Amino acid sequence: MISLVTGANRGIGKEVCRQLAGLGHTVLLTARSLEAATAAARELDADVHPMRLDVTDPAAAARLAQEIGDRYGRLDVLVNNAAITYDTWQRAVTADLDVVREAAETNVYGPWRLTQALLPLLRRSRHPRVVNVSSEAGSLTSMGGGTPAYALSKAALNALTRMLAAELRADGILVNAICPGWVATDMGGPGGRPVAEGAAGIVWAATLPGDGPTGGFFRDGRPLPW
Repeated sequence: MISLVTGANRGIGKEVCRQLAGLGHTVLLTARSLEAATAAARELDADVHPMRLDVTDPAAAARLAQEIGDRYGRLDVLVNNAAITYDTWQRAVTADLDVVREAAETNVYGPWRLTQALLPLLRRSRHPRVVNVSSEAGSLTSMGGGTPAYALSKAALNALTRMLAAELRADGILVNAICPGWVATDMGGPGGRPVAEGAAGIVWAATLPGDGPTGGFFRDGRPLPW
């Protein structure tokens, strides 16, 4: 299996790479900095290959798709993990909309354009999976005030998940959104659960059987309300 993980030089993304490699996957670990990706891949000491990717750069997505196609001929798993701006300092009524736009570029348009760029390679797979790393902060059911850039972008990512799942169902491509929960990462801060536990739910979605769910929103393999 050939699996690509974005924003994977640290935190949940790096742990997802570790777990997928442990399952025998060839893992493409991407980060905005090739140096950071290389250092992370070296630490994992497995079948993990560093690649540079800025998800906000359309040309970079196209180059990556070409490189993967030339090297491997297909892609089996895409984990859209890269995300920014957990804006705990903001409220919707006073939010800096430039901050919101910047978050959307990485958290919504990044996964969207990358999925589009890699679709031809995913369609060559016998077991294609797309996993959008989301958050319960994007659940409309439980949404309140605060963190407007992050919450809005994750709600939009959930909506994108539903649309892609419906449109790609006929191709056998399973697309799901996964909330890893509050995890002790640079973004999540101290006090969260171990990174390995948060990553496990993402790996679950990346390795679903052919008759597994699609178009769902899950944490630890259990559905969350939209």
